[in-house]
Order: sequence, then C-alpha cells, then structure tokens
Amino acid sequence: MKKLFEGFKADVKFKGAGPGRKLNEEARDKADNTVKERPAPRKPPTGEAQIAAASAAIARLDSKQTKGKTPHWDTAHIPVKDDEPKEEIKITPENNKSAAGKSSIYNIMFRCPLTGEILRREEIGPHIKKSIEMLSEADPISASIMKIHTFNKDRDKVKLGVETMARYLKNIIGNPNDEKYQKIKISNKVFQEKVICLEGAHEFFEAIGFEKNTLALQGQDLPEEFYVLGSDALGRLNDLQSYHDSLLSGEPLIATLDRQPQIFIPSLQAAKFDLPDDFYNLSVDEIRLEQKLRTEKLKQDSMLRTKAMREREERNEIKKYKYTVLRIRFPDDYILQGLFYPLERLSVLLDFIRQHLQNDWLPFELISPCGQKLEDEQATFAECGLVPSALLSFRWDEAILADMEAADGYKTENMLKQDLLSRANTLT
Repeated sequence: MKKLFEGFKADVKFKGAGPGRKLNEEARDKADNTVKERPAPRKPPTGEAQIAAASAAIARLDSKQTKGKTPHWDTAHIPVKDDEPKEEIKITPENNKSAAGKSSIYNIMFRCPLTGEILRREEIGPHIKKSIEMLSEADPISASIMKIHTFNKDRDKVKLGVETMARYLKNIIGNPNDEKYQKIKISNKVFQEKVICLEGAHEFFEAIGFEKNTLALQGQDLPEEFYVLGSDALGRLNDLQSYHDSLLSGEPLIATLDRQPQIFIPSLQAAKFDLPDDFYNLSVDEIRLEQKLRTEKLKQDSMLRTKAMREREERNEIKKYKYTVLRIRFPDDYILQGLFYPLERLSVLLDFIRQHLQNDWLPFELISPCGQKLEDEQATFAECGLVPSALLSFRWDEAILADMEAADGYKTENMLKQDLLSRANTLT
C-alpha cells in the first residue's frame, strides 16, 4: 500500500511539472524590460452609453494587465537599435529601376522629410538635395547644417568634424575679446583633416559671419589664408550660441517609407503575395537557390544546431528583405494593406490600423496567420514571423464589444473610415 501511494505522488508531481521540451527547442521568452512605446492618441467615445461602456472596458483591461501577459510565440529576440527604422537614400540617383507590372499594389515610395512630398526611390535623393539648395537662399545657416549632416555619409567623420567646429565657436563665446580665437588658419592640419573636408562646412562658416582673409604672419615671408570672424558677428554672441547648439543637434535628412495604405474588397486572393524585386536584397534566383540549399542542410543537422546558430540564421534571413507588406482582414472581409520595414515593431502596425478606424479608441486584437494572438507590442515583425508578407485577422476585444452592444446596441458593421472604403480596389 505504501509503495502504491508513493507511485501515485510521483505521478502527480510529474504531471504538474508542465509540458516537456525537446533538447533543440528554444528557451522560453524572458521578461521584457523594454519601456513600452506610448500609443497614439485615440478619439474619445461619444454619448453617455458609450462613455459608460468605455469605463467598464478600461476597468476590465486594467484587471487583465495586473495578471501579466504571456507571449504567444517562442522566438529568439533580435537586438534593434532604432524603434522607428528609416531608410537612408543616396543623394546620387540610382540606375536600377523596379520592373513594371506586379508592383502596382506594392508602390515603394518615400516621403521627403523637408517638403513632405512623396516620390520614388530614384527621385527622393536628388529632390532632398535640391530642397536643401533652395533653402540656402532663405536660411543659409540651417541649410549648411543640413548639408553637413546629410551629404557626408561617414557618420564618425561627421561627428568628429562637428565637435571640432563647435569647439571653435565655444572658444569665441567664452573669450569674446581674445583675437586669437576669432580667426582660423585654413592650412591648419586639424582644420583640413576634420572640418573643411566636410561638404557644407565652408558654407556654414560664411553663413555665421566668417570671411576669408589673407594675413601676414610674423616670421613668415608668405601670407596665410584665414577664416576671420566679422565684427558684426562678435556683437551677436547669443546667436553664435544658437548656431553652436544647432550644429551639435543636427541630424541627417532621411527619407521615410510611405505606408501606401490601400483597401481591397473581399477577395480569395488576400493571402496571395506576388512581391516585386524591390522587396529583395538578393535576386529571386539567388534566394531560390539559397532556400533549396538551406532546406537540404536542415534535413541533415536540424537536431544539432545551437541557439546561437538559429539566431544567426534568422538574422541572415531578415537581411534578404528590405520591406514587408502586411494585410489585415476585417470581420466584414475588407482588407487593409500597408508597407513596413522588417525591424519595425508591432506597435507601429497598431497605430497604422487605428488611423483608419472609425472608432480608434475601442481595443482590438490581431491574429497571426497561424492563429496566435499578437500581444507583445515591442516585438518586431521579423520576430513575429511577418516578413516579407503576412495576412493578419482583425477582431474587437469580445468582452468589451459585448459591453458596448449591451449598453446602446452598438454595431461594428462599418469599422473602417468611409473615405477609405470608397477607394476600395480589387485584388488580382
């Protein structure tokens, strides 16, 4: 009898230990200490019934959050430095253009950060350069700072040059009566190697009040060329401090990927993605060959790969793709599409969806193609397996929707904004 009870206890203890894991299975996700991004502001509810239901909804959400969340996928996290990735466009136009035809619903366009104009990839670089040149007439100081930070691609070199230029200004501000700080010898080795080699540096010095002068030096037969600060600039030390701060805080003008939101009527083609070549860093044939070789290799050593090897392979997989196209299917089968970078976070997609909802204050959920709820807003699209394309499902929070419908008969037939629905196209 004693042995029987001991066996029974052992069996209970074994079952209570939870589901087992394979030796090659990735470790469970650890707690994420990343500070959550602040969600975009939402429109408040209207009407007494909706306000009451919304209050109940918020109370329900608060009670859920106290219990904590468990991620629905078990993926090795990839470190991301920038929460909102942007694509740096070369100033010189590119010769390679995308093949026409199947890119009609995947228009890769970029928004100029200076003018807001939306242009193709090969157009955006020359447009930014032209815009900065035009700004030079109205605001030469701001334009010269933009040139320094945008036209010089070596970021370490820019940082070193900008810090050196700021030091010149700081010496003048701190010693306004000392003439030695009011002139810069152009042939100076440090000045040549760190400052004047930067495109835009010459324009900056002229814009803030320096003039080129040839001065005779004691003990030298030949005169030297200097940048000399004019007397007018010396009388505006507060302005020099402002130029100093602007120079140090300057950032390169980088074109941002335009989301190109599109709405499609209900279609059986929603899960079909015929991506153009623009989406790939490799050619289509190279990707197919690499995929074939990887499949064969996985059959041989799938049980022998370490976690580090799997993470490395995942990073290599991400490098193949420049963009990802995401479609969200709504309960009425309408489909919303947008373009993103693989390393952008889920919170970006949630804000994108809210921008097109009639009631953006109502909580909703996204379901992945494999049927799992996407909950971690800080996870990247690559970590969620949504690269280079994915069809997601949209649904309202069922409990909160029930509260709304019970309060005033609220219906959700028309979830998307009417102006967007009026532009609905057909997927082919």
